[in-house]
Amino acid sequence: MQYFSDREGVEVPRNVTEISPTVWGGITDLIQKRVDDVSFGQRFPSGCVDDRDICAGVDGFRFKGAIQAAVPAISELYDSSREIIPIETPRLLVAMDIIEFCWKAVSKGERGGRHPYWDHHHYVNFDKEAGQSEFSDDINFIFRRNGLAFTLTEQGRVERILPVQIGNVLRSAIFQTKDPTLNELLETARHKFLSPDEKERREGLEKLWDAWERIKTIDAPNKQAGATAMLDRAAGLPSSDFRVLLEAEAKALTDAGNAFQIRHFEVGKEPLNNPQHVDYLFYRMFAMLNLVLHTMNG
Repeated sequence: MQYFSDREGVEVPRNVTEISPTVWGGITDLIQKRVDDVSFGQRFPSGCVDDRDICAGVDGFRFKGAIQAAVPAISELYDSSREIIPIETPRLLVAMDIIEFCWKAVSKGERGGRHPYWDHHHYVNFDKEAGQSEFSDDINFIFRRNGLAFTLTEQGRVERILPVQIGNVLRSAIFQTKDPTLNELLETARHKFLSPDEKERREGLEKLWDAWERIKTIDAPNKQAGATAMLDRAAGLPSSDFRVLLEAEAKALTDAGNAFQIRHFEVGKEPLNNPQHVDYLFYRMFAMLNLVLHTMNG
């Protein structure tokens, strides 16, 4: 659905990284709608007392038990009411876990015959793919309208929205070097950096720096010799001004890894307390590695 501002091309900046009570109210309403229209009925069926066919509603006891087992932190948010999803606004990571849990459980049922004695309908032909697609669309609508820097993917994972240039490169990159360990480090870095969890993004930065140190030894066991060969190849012309620039950038990145709490956490190493600083260093290192990997593979 598009509102007037959408049709006029007015885009809300996607830079919000916290769940507000307003946003959570929209999300709980969306989930409650799925409870009421039996979209969770295939996973948590409320059976008719006569023939156990799936009828309106869900088995709330099973639903709450399953979601508390999957997202333990949700338990502290329930009050004494009979609510399926807590009304109190959770922390960001808890909210995202709840969304992913619901995506896994949702499906779209078709209303079948009416049971006249109990005055309810039975539901049949549940379509999981259709239910998950509609759920993702509705969640992403809330995210977009409220400027949240997240998206619920077709695979049911909440991921961060990155600036277009780095986001496209990061998501489309395929790491297929001759070194399996390097491939694993790069893939882990990417996976963690897309997470809504700030701690995981910092771990992604650490893995990227590990990949930087690893890649220097691909051409030669001696790190200095390997780094020289790597930069020569990336520059194309060993004596060019661009080669000088790459040398300076490589040294700056290596120095950053030693100065900040990226790979080393001894007393005296400066912590990265600002998440935007983590993003900046990740983008900068990934740009260097992307160039080096391109010349390695090409």
